[in-house]
Amino acid sequence: MAEEFGNSVEDGLKLSKRLYYGKDRAVAPPRPVVHMEKSAEAYLPTAPMIYAVISDPSIVDNPDMPSYQPHVHGRCDPPALIPLQMNRIELEADSFLDSAIVRVNGSWRVHCVMGSKSCDCRIAIPMGEQGSILGVEVEVARKSYYTELIAMDDKKDTEKECRPENGGFLTPQIFTLTIPKVDGGSSISIKVSWIQKLLYHDGELSLTVPFSFPEFVTPAVKKLPKKEKILLNVNSGTGTEVVCKTTSHPLKQLKREAGKLGFSYESEVLTWTDIDFAVSYSVSSSHIFGGVMLQSPSAHDVDQRDMFYLYLFPGDQPNMKVFRKEIVFIVDISGSMEGKPLEGMKNAMSGALAKLNPKDSFNIIAFNGETYLFSSLMELATEKTVERAVEWMNLNFIAGGGTNISVPLNQAMEMVSNTQGSLPVIFLVTDGAVEDERHICDSMKKYVRGKGAICPRIYTFGIGTYCNHYFLRMLATVCRGQYDAAYDVDSVQARMENFFSRGLSAVLANVMIDTLDDLDDVEVYPSNIPDLSSESLLIISGRYHGNFPGIVKAEGVLGNLSNFVVDLKIQKTKDVPFDKIFAKQQIDLLTAQAWYSENKQLEEKVAKMSIQTGVASEYTRLTLLEMERGNQAIESPRAHKFSNKTDSLKVDYKGRRRILLQNFGVGFGNLAATADNIPPGVEELKLPEAAELIMKAASNCCGRVCGQCCCMCCIQCCSRMNDQCAIALTQLFAALACFGCVECCSLCCSGGDGH
Repeated sequence: MAEEFGNSVEDGLKLSKRLYYGKDRAVAPPRPVVHMEKSAEAYLPTAPMIYAVISDPSIVDNPDMPSYQPHVHGRCDPPALIPLQMNRIELEADSFLDSAIVRVNGSWRVHCVMGSKSCDCRIAIPMGEQGSILGVEVEVARKSYYTELIAMDDKKDTEKECRPENGGFLTPQIFTLTIPKVDGGSSISIKVSWIQKLLYHDGELSLTVPFSFPEFVTPAVKKLPKKEKILLNVNSGTGTEVVCKTTSHPLKQLKREAGKLGFSYESEVLTWTDIDFAVSYSVSSSHIFGGVMLQSPSAHDVDQRDMFYLYLFPGDQPNMKVFRKEIVFIVDISGSMEGKPLEGMKNAMSGALAKLNPKDSFNIIAFNGETYLFSSLMELATEKTVERAVEWMNLNFIAGGGTNISVPLNQAMEMVSNTQGSLPVIFLVTDGAVEDERHICDSMKKYVRGKGAICPRIYTFGIGTYCNHYFLRMLATVCRGQYDAAYDVDSVQARMENFFSRGLSAVLANVMIDTLDDLDDVEVYPSNIPDLSSESLLIISGRYHGNFPGIVKAEGVLGNLSNFVVDLKIQKTKDVPFDKIFAKQQIDLLTAQAWYSENKQLEEKVAKMSIQTGVASEYTRLTLLEMERGNQAIESPRAHKFSNKTDSLKVDYKGRRRILLQNFGVGFGNLAATADNIPPGVEELKLPEAAELIMKAASNCCGRVCGQCCCMCCIQCCSRMNDQCAIALTQLFAALACFGCVECCSLCCSGGDGH
């Protein structure tokens, strides 16, 4: 999907050459950025963007200055995407602990479509680290739109009613949404909000928001200043001094209080910012510290229990002793791991092995349908042993075979079952689902129950969407570990490197908060508290009835095996939207529990929590509501209807038309795809009906705007077709040469400006 999107944007930029802005060279449109490598990824959005969806290239023209345009036969299939010019942009970010709620408010203009025509407009929102969309509001002429979550009563029926182009995730971090039939020359305003994570490293928290706009979104008018605005509010929650370290933009300080900072940036510019918004700050402390925040539920909260949020900072202690560890890497080398997943995993593991202390011991188990051991015993992580392990991986990490997780996991448990004076850690990496996942969780739960607090930690990592991420999350929760994932194969190495760093840098283990047991009806997320790492904050949230104790102590064991106790400061808050900030964590953990226990009541609870907080879940569906201005349900002559057997626009009792978007959940694994060794990221191709095949072959040739001559157009087009389409094109090539391509030449060979 991402490659097709990038190709469509490239076509759109070529198609935009038809636009005429007058003879004054000062108002000529900016040239598209020339990339060293013409890959589709080069045209993916790096900031909030809106695109005109062009199926009929004949409607492309300057709505303010119509010009002669050569007529074009054929259609763009898939549609070209012309980036709209942006008139205004504002960004506001509220940072709390390790999360931030980001809001973007901007205005764009449909500058590339005749005033008498209309087109769909596709919104693309790239989000930062682990971004989760919260809501979108759109204003266009005569209509307004906003997103809303609904419960899924019948998942199969719901799937039939949605179309991929309505909206969904282009990549795991890029959300898209289509607004139907926007008039040429009109403006489109959007307000979008999402929540994302901050990164923690060396005692600093850092926030990065995609905010780099390409040159071609700058309006093509005489040097007219444009205003861009950024607001940043930092609430560390600690009540201690916060020090700003680095900023990408010249921020002006507005507020400075204990634990809080406020900044703004406002500037009139000729071209929009071309760098992401980034800021880093430290919460000063040289030791482990933490606190507890309490908050009462709002009146409309479906759960009327009080809320608590407990956090621990590892502090900035360069010489803090980490645990001696016994580590087993269990890694999937099944056939579906071939290519980038396997190479990324191998590189990340080589880096992790190089960082081990010589007193640490380790082993590696590679698995598919069989298991392959680096050594029959645990090996000390000396320089020579690590070199030998890297050589072994290069020889034995060959993708092939099926997936069997239970056998290598039991082998790893036996290897670390008798640790003394060290922390047992197991890393499990897989891209597949297996049938005995609940049995595996049951077995591990029984195993760790008899081991007390020094049970083996299982850190799980999922690649792609075919593995059961909720099984992996549940397995990590049961064994006091942590879970992470890379849905995009290009991000496997980077995410896995961070994943290994967190798992190998525990500074406080066996964390306990005894006073929580004194509360009435307490619910804790996660239920088994993981270790505190020097590379991340430890955050525990929950609900309770009763009186929260006046003194809360966190206890644990340090890397030198001494006991540690810290008093946690308690504060009551009202102005922090903790229900949204921690909703994602709670929804994911509850969903894993619902999957494991097959509990329908838990599923309903997750759905209610999702709808209340605006955070999508497996049991809810995001929809787009369309309203006429003034809330009048008057059928417009341009009302958009999708050409599908099942109409995805439904009118409710308030006169709102509801458009169903794609399911945002990752699902619960795909056993069939795992058995067939389908690589992560590969989607099943839906071949067109035979009757449509010839039309698509012809329309691709005549509608593709390539700026080349006809024969080159055909060659480039054929390279992007599947085999069936190419065969159909070959059969009709002579006819196209005489008919379709002659018409195509007026656009392809004219240089594109129509003059």
